[in-house]
Amino acid sequence: MPVPYFYEPNLTAGNTSFILSEASSKHCIQVLRMQQNDRLDITNGKGFLFEASISATHKKNTLIAILSEKKMIAPSQNLTLGIALLKNVTRLEWLIEKATEIGVTEIIPMICERTIFEKFKLDRMQNIIQSAMIQSQQTWMPQLAAPIKFKQVIEKQKNEQKLIAHCALGDKIEINKIKASEDCLLLIGPEGDFSPAEIELAQLNEYQSIHLGPTRLRTETAGLFALSILKKN
Repeated sequence: MPVPYFYEPNLTAGNTSFILSEASSKHCIQVLRMQQNDRLDITNGKGFLFEASISATHKKNTLIAILSEKKMIAPSQNLTLGIALLKNVTRLEWLIEKATEIGVTEIIPMICERTIFEKFKLDRMQNIIQSAMIQSQQTWMPQLAAPIKFKQVIEKQKNEQKLIAHCALGDKIEINKIKASEDCLLLIGPEGDFSPAEIELAQLNEYQSIHLGPTRLRTETAGLFALSILKKN
């Protein structure tokens, strides 16, 4: 049976014992039915992997002993996704989950001219990222920004490589011909695509326009497809 994997942001290097959060304790004891001396792995989302065992069980504050710790190497590629908010929040949640599993470094929700959305719950999105990180057993938690206007993204982001995917006619490079850099930013627009003014603004700020293929993709499909090509192992 695989060793259960948990996220505890307050666990730091050098600890020999630790009390699990109420959520982790409940999952350990009431869901997984773990017992004293059972093993578990924990990350703090900051690159550390801790091997531990249960010292004392409790549904709210299980005590564990830290057996070993290891600082994992940070991802060599800084891969940032700027994604337009969607009216269908379930589709956006799905994209954020899958982008985390792929290994994106940062996610920036964008408000564009054609953006139509009803709500964005930052806490819920953070929880989705947390769950996806645990599911894929990563040790580095992707950063999630609060929603920001497209123009501010263009003005603030200083990545080495800046890409914008859109459906407008013009000079664009096929994504499979792009050599992703170690510091890459990808922008994906809303339903209805980026406006002509937004595309022009991006190009004036040295964003490379890219083409994702012969079919018109949904926002979440486009984001996942592009990330899977740009992500370096």
